[in-house]
Amino acid sequence: MANEWELVGRLAFSALLGSAIGYERERLAWVAGLRTHMLVCVGSTLIMIVSAYGFSDVLSERVTLDPSRMAAQVVSGIGFLGAGAILARGEIVRGLTTAASVWSVAGIGLAVGGGLYTPAVAATIIILIILAGIKPLERHFIGTHQRRELLVTAERDALSFDTLHDALGAGTTRIQQFVIRQKDSAPQLDDIVITFTRVTPVQFLALQKRLGAVPGVLQVKDPDAPAG
Repeated sequence: MANEWELVGRLAFSALLGSAIGYERERLAWVAGLRTHMLVCVGSTLIMIVSAYGFSDVLSERVTLDPSRMAAQVVSGIGFLGAGAILARGEIVRGLTTAASVWSVAGIGLAVGGGLYTPAVAATIIILIILAGIKPLERHFIGTHQRRELLVTAERDALSFDTLHDALGAGTTRIQQFVIRQKDSAPQLDDIVITFTRVTPVQFLALQKRLGAVPGVLQVKDPDAPAG
């Protein structure tokens, strides 16, 4: 059995690895950020330590334990945090990547708790590359021209996701982000940012016209459109 100070070191090392991934999520203002990832990583490490060493005093020829059982519960139980990361983004399904990072951090914590330091560090590096390094490549190769944004000014509460769905129909499935903020200069109005993904210019123009016809919508603006 590892000595107590080595186990404490595992917990501290786990917090360090979790913070690296958590910081990447924190800088993008996701709800599951630095502290959440650190807690998940340290908590799963502690559970792995308890699973591996916490019952050694009851072992005998007649009593055997399966150290993997508690670890398996971490893998399945982390789902509630993942669901929270997704649902916290509102009516649009977002946060799947953050939910996956929380689940992956739990795996890193289990690896550290089991003393598998090299795989834990390697997994941390790979996850950081996936989260921070591949995103620019994804944007480049998928094509940013397929991702378009509209700025909408509407009367207060005139445009919700339900009314948007009624107006756009099947076009609603192309929405990547739907953000409503109260207009600072006019509290009776809303500033709304709607981001569409994988739309052709013709489809984007049709969606823009449908939005402009919604009652209470005062202005629909394409920020990428040439001036004049």
